[in-house]
Amino acid sequence: MPPLLNLLTDINGVSVGHATDMSLGSGVTAIVFAEPATASGSVLGGAPGGRDTTLLDPAMTVETVDAFVLSGGSAFGLDAAGGVQAGLRAIGRGFQVGNVRVPIVPQAILMDLLNGGNKNWGLQSPYRDMGYAAFEAAATGPFSLGTVGAGTGATTATLKGGLGSASAVSSGGFKIAAIAAVNAMGSATVGSSGRFWAAPFEQQGEFGGRGYPPQFSPADTGLRIKGIDLTATTIGAVVTDAVLTKAQAHRLSIMAHDGLARAVLPAHLPSDGDTIFAAATNAKALNGPADFMELCHLATVVMARAIARGVYEASALPCPGAQPAWRDRFG
Repeated sequence: MPPLLNLLTDINGVSVGHATDMSLGSGVTAIVFAEPATASGSVLGGAPGGRDTTLLDPAMTVETVDAFVLSGGSAFGLDAAGGVQAGLRAIGRGFQVGNVRVPIVPQAILMDLLNGGNKNWGLQSPYRDMGYAAFEAAATGPFSLGTVGAGTGATTATLKGGLGSASAVSSGGFKIAAIAAVNAMGSATVGSSGRFWAAPFEQQGEFGGRGYPPQFSPADTGLRIKGIDLTATTIGAVVTDAVLTKAQAHRLSIMAHDGLARAVLPAHLPSDGDTIFAAATNAKALNGPADFMELCHLATVVMARAIARGVYEASALPCPGAQPAWRDRFG
């Protein structure tokens, strides 16, 4: 097995592409599957924004998707899926309906309209074109993290947010990986320190290697949020190469939400839109229930790690009053 990149693209048949506009302070990330992937998802935040998320319910008819989209722009950003859909249609991808193919492209968006970027785009939002650009950029292999793609304009309660990813291999040889755009209402770090809530799951110093503090104070565990009248969210996806049913993919998305709750305090607030997709590329059959149990566990772990990496790798936006990044404060 080739060495892992610690990225979503460690899953064979998965490509990732970004479109980033630093002056806009926003961007789009496209996750494209080489073949239709069994997919589901779950929304646990109180203020979500999405497209085609209802079809991911295990009770719904469509079993597979062609791509996922993560985007900034709040509700305006929902145009991005149309751009990805256009790219997929051009290459003949999609769900067969008579003699027509309809690409299935669920999307989640995050709120980044108040981060200081220039959002005065005129009549039409730029997100459809950005979605197409992200699709065109999608590739296997390494991709950038931090202030890029859907993580461009992301912020948290205390530090600049960003786009992160992480991967793992189960004892049975199944790969699983996560990607997350971290724009949380809460904080990914402990109190005012540079230590991450996801510290117990860190691998090889991937987000600074600082561990937990020797002890926790009331200030460390107290409420830290962006504000009362704002909206925020952490959005992402977890993908495995195992053969899963749609119901199993749904369970995997719920387990990945557990990773979100271990990486951000607090998570799933009324003003968060926390949404996580899950997909299986169906390359390798499970040997039994124990294999799936371990994948559920790893879904929690890789999502927690991906969220911490998203904050760790971020850089501040180039605009006045921009929220400082982890590296600005902690080196």
